[in-house]
Amino acid sequence: MAVAKFVEGSILRHILVMSSTAAIGISALFVVDLLDIFFLSLLGEQELAAAVGYAGTISFFTTSIGIGLSIALGALVSRSIGAKETEKAKRLLLNSLVVTLLTSVLVALVVYLFIPQLLTLVGASGKTAELAQGYLRILVPSLPLICLAMALGSALRAVGDAKLSMMSTLIGGGVNAVFDPIFIFMFSMGIEGAAVASVMARFAVFAVAGRGVMVKHNLLGRFNLEHFFEDLKPIFAIAGPAMLTNVATPIGNAVVTRAIADFGDSYVAGWAVLGRLIPVSFGMIFALSGAIGPIVGQNYGALEFARVRESLTRAIQFCAVYVLSVSLLLFLTRNQVVSVFDMQGEAAELIVFFCSYIAVFFVFSGILFVANASFNNLGKAKYSTMFNVGKATIGTIPFVYFGAQWGGVYGVLVGQAIGSILFGVLGVFVAYRLVDKVQDMSIASQSVAPVVEQEKSEFDEELSLSSQSPLSSSCANMAIGNEEQDCVVANEVAELIGAKEDKGPAK
Repeated sequence: MAVAKFVEGSILRHILVMSSTAAIGISALFVVDLLDIFFLSLLGEQELAAAVGYAGTISFFTTSIGIGLSIALGALVSRSIGAKETEKAKRLLLNSLVVTLLTSVLVALVVYLFIPQLLTLVGASGKTAELAQGYLRILVPSLPLICLAMALGSALRAVGDAKLSMMSTLIGGGVNAVFDPIFIFMFSMGIEGAAVASVMARFAVFAVAGRGVMVKHNLLGRFNLEHFFEDLKPIFAIAGPAMLTNVATPIGNAVVTRAIADFGDSYVAGWAVLGRLIPVSFGMIFALSGAIGPIVGQNYGALEFARVRESLTRAIQFCAVYVLSVSLLLFLTRNQVVSVFDMQGEAAELIVFFCSYIAVFFVFSGILFVANASFNNLGKAKYSTMFNVGKATIGTIPFVYFGAQWGGVYGVLVGQAIGSILFGVLGVFVAYRLVDKVQDMSIASQSVAPVVEQEKSEFDEELSLSSQSPLSSSCANMAIGNEEQDCVVANEVAELIGAKEDKGPAK
C-alpha cells in the first residue's frame, strides 16, 4: 500500500531529496547539449555555435510537443494502474503510443519540409543558415524516436519505475557524449556529426525505455481499432492542452533568439552557449518544479494546509539560495566560461553580461515553476496554463522588443528578465491566495458530505492529470486536461487577486 510520506517530517528535507534525485536524469541531457557546443567550438568557427543555436530553437519546439503527449500517456496509465485496471492501462498505453507516433511523424514531416523558412523566421541567414539546415535535416526525422522514448519513460514513471526511466536518459546522454567527438572529429562531419550522435542517443533512450515497458513490466497490449478511436477523446483531452502549454516556452525562446539575431551571428553564438549553460547551471531548479508537486499534493489530500503553505515557502527559499549561489559562481568564472568555449568578441561580451547581471534573475523563473506545480496539485491546472503561456507571450514579446529598441542586444536579456520578474511574483502571489481559497472551501464543505466527495473527486482528477516528465523541466508541469475558456481562467485569477481581506489568518 502506498504511503503518504510527505505529510510528516521536514518539508525542506523532502524538497532536497526529491530535487536532487530528479536533477540527475535531467542534467545528463543538458550536459550533453552543452558538450555539443563545446566540441563544435573546438573547430574554431563561431558560425557552428550560432547554427546550433538556431537549430536548437526549432528542435526545442518539436520536442515540446512530445512532452505534451508523454504527459497524457503518464496521466492515463497511472490512473488505471492506481485503480488496479491493468488491462485498461495496457490499452491506453498502446493507443497513446500510436497517437504519439502519428502526431510526431506529422510534425516531423511538416517541420522537415519547411526547415529553411523556419530558420529564416528565427533570424538565420547565409552560411549559418546552411549549417543549421544540415543539422536539422539529420535530427528532425528522428523526432518520432524521441517522442516515443519520452512517452515510454512516462509510462515507466507511471508504474513507479522512476529509476529505469532515469537510467534511459543517462544512457542516452552517455551515448551522445561518446559519439560526439567520434563523428565531429574522427569522421570530420562537424555539425552534422553532432546531429548523428544525437540521433544515436535517441535510439538508445528509446531502446532502454521500450525494453523496460515491454519486457520488464509487460505493459504492451494488442491493438484494437475500435478501442483506439474510443480512447482518442480522453487522450487528446489531456494531450491537447499539455502540448499547447509546452510549446509556449519554445515560442518565447524563439522570440528572444530572433531579437538577438538582429544584432548578428556572433551574438547568437553567445546565446547558443547560454542556452546550454543555463539548464546545466540551474538543473536543480528545473527538477524542483517536479519535486514540489507531490509534496503539495499529498499535504493537500491530507488537508494539511499549513504544510502546503510551508511547502511553497520552503521551495521558494531553496530556489532563492540555490540561484544566488550558482549566479555568484557564474560571475566568478565568467571569463573561464568564455575561454572554455573559445568565444570571441561580441559572443564573449554577451556571455559575460549574462553571468554578471542577468543570471541572478533566474530566481523569478524558478518561483514561477514552483507556483505552476502548486496550481497543478491544488486542482487548478488551468492557472499554470495561463501563467506559462502568458509569460511566453505578453511577458516576453513586448519587453524583449522595447528592450532591444532602448538597450540593444543587452536590452533583449534585460527585457526578458523583467517579464520573468513580473510573472514570477504574480504567480507566487496567486499560489498563496489559492491555498487560502481551497482551505476556506475545505472548511465550508466539511459540514456537507456530498460537497466533500465532489471536491475530493475534482482533486483526484486534477492530480492525476499533473503527471510530469523530467525531460520537460518547467514545461512538463504545465496544465493538462482543462476544458474551460481562457476568459474564465483570467476571471478566476482576477478574483483571487482582487478578493478583499475579510478573513483572519487561517488557524
